[in-house]
Amino acid sequence: MNETPKPYKRSKYDAAFRAEALRLAAQSRSTQAAARALNIAPKRLYQWQKAAQTPVAAALGDTLDPATAA
Repeated sequence: MNETPKPYKRSKYDAAFRAEALRLAAQSRSTQAAARALNIAPKRLYQWQKAAQTPVAAALGDTLDPATAA
């Protein structure tokens, strides 16, 4: 009997958790320390910080034209 491996289940974080994580990262001495405290990958927290700095670009994704963004 050969069992097929279960697909990796991706964690989803709601907006309240992301907002709290961003607040903690802003108050913390480092983003990596905040990520460790929240038990999430530092890369994910960096992505959330980048998205928070450019909310229009994050909402539009790849459809944003760099010429009109300025």
